[in-house]
Amino acid sequence: MGVFRLGVLLLLSSLTLCLSGSLKAHEVVPAIGNFQVSQGKLDLEIVLNIEALVAGIDLDGRRDTDSSALSSDYDELRQLEEKDLAPMVQLFLEDWLPRIRVTNALSQELTLSQLHIPEVADPELPRSSVLHLQAEIEPGASHIRVHWPRGSGALVLRQNGVEHPYTGYVLGGETTASIPLNGGENLHPSEVFGNYIPIGFDHILPKGLDHILFVLGLFFLSQRLTPLFLQVTCFTLAHSITLALGLLGLVKVDPTIVEPLIAASIVFVAVENIFARRLHAWRAALIFCFGLLHGLGFASVLSHVGVPQDQFFAALFGFNVGVELGQLTVILIAYLGLGYWFGGHPKYRGRVAIPASVTIALIGGYWFFERVELASLLG
Repeated sequence: MGVFRLGVLLLLSSLTLCLSGSLKAHEVVPAIGNFQVSQGKLDLEIVLNIEALVAGIDLDGRRDTDSSALSSDYDELRQLEEKDLAPMVQLFLEDWLPRIRVTNALSQELTLSQLHIPEVADPELPRSSVLHLQAEIEPGASHIRVHWPRGSGALVLRQNGVEHPYTGYVLGGETTASIPLNGGENLHPSEVFGNYIPIGFDHILPKGLDHILFVLGLFFLSQRLTPLFLQVTCFTLAHSITLALGLLGLVKVDPTIVEPLIAASIVFVAVENIFARRLHAWRAALIFCFGLLHGLGFASVLSHVGVPQDQFFAALFGFNVGVELGQLTVILIAYLGLGYWFGGHPKYRGRVAIPASVTIALIGGYWFFERVELASLLG
């Protein structure tokens, strides 16, 4: 029984760490880059969390800034007004800007034409600063490649002002494919599909802690494949519907309403695990409704990233596949870590499933009240 209890302890410890990380969570989101070429000049606008980079935090593969030893420096920078932060940003950009390499087209390096740092609103929330960059284009240049600096996290790069514009997802240290300056990128649907799979997966692992806990809530009711598959299928179908409707602009719900309800769905699933021993038909219907809520959350993320209108369904399908792969990976990890070893034990429910569900419910409950309080502040 020592090994059995150790497995439970490790599970609860990991969930507790998740909770402690959420108390001051500063989620790392991709930078957004919009560019276009006009009258021989390349204009590139980048929206990003500049304080994290100035603090020296390596954003590659990082879920939130609290996991960095430099998080206290970052917290101090977020509380500075523009007049105090701007000189530090300017100094940082002297070294960082030359690392954004745009090849095949430029006759000079990118230069900063304008810097906008928003006012400090809620210091508990990250703010998005805007860099306006420019460079001359070599005469006759038809294509460019953009290199995004290592350590800068992910970049969503979007082309404006042309037909069939380029949209790409670039990780730190990577370089884009060749981008036609006059448009006509016109990626094959299979390429767009492939590009959006990692975006969906990344939103679950490692960044989607609320979605991870919801899926774990489904896992701890029953490990039998049929009921588990039914729950995950209902959830996937539902979030696919509202994700599509949200991106098309047919359904729009304020995030200050959606986010607390997502937390409440985590609480409900976890609490029911404590009292229910099998999957009831009405639970599948409720999970479908909860999936509709989570889909609205996914739509908010994907609308921030952007979807090429001429390849809408390929991008949507790729993102959904990425989300599904992320969910299945969560289930697989849970099964290999606990279910395979202890699932058949007569005391599994009392010593693993119920304690884990209680922990998930507590985390979801904390998030619910935190998000309701935040919504009231913003309102």
